[in-house]
Amino acid sequence: MPIRVQLEDFEISKELSALRAGNPKIGAIVSFVGLVRDINENVPVSEMTLDYYPGMTEKALAAIVEEAARRWDIYDALVIHRVGTLHSTDQIVLVAVAGAHRGDAFAACEFIMDYLKTRAPFWKKELTAVGEHWVEARDSDLIAEKRWI
Repeated sequence: MPIRVQLEDFEISKELSALRAGNPKIGAIVSFVGLVRDINENVPVSEMTLDYYPGMTEKALAAIVEEAARRWDIYDALVIHRVGTLHSTDQIVLVAVAGAHRGDAFAACEFIMDYLKTRAPFWKKELTAVGEHWVEARDSDLIAEKRWI
């Protein structure tokens, strides 16, 4: 189950084709793509910088995907998370899950994304007209995570 943290952008169709290649049992692939918004909490954002801890972050992402595979009947999953400086409309994250049926694929994809938001060690800094600030965890992300516990 591929996990990548990278500076480079990704091509969704290429990644999904690779995920399903060679497995005729796959009946569904569910994917989520996160994008940089130009506004956060009613404040315009000109850019976002994402940082991570190499090794530790990939290990945390792998543990999240392994937990999803234990909970649902899936064949494969992919997580790509970008780091570095990003701008409005840039892709930040791709989570894709392949399974025999859509129900397990949808649930596993949503679980991975909810846990990624709260348990994966990434640090986000936003640049706005009033300066830079680190983005803190949102209550809505913590609530989303708790529904899987």
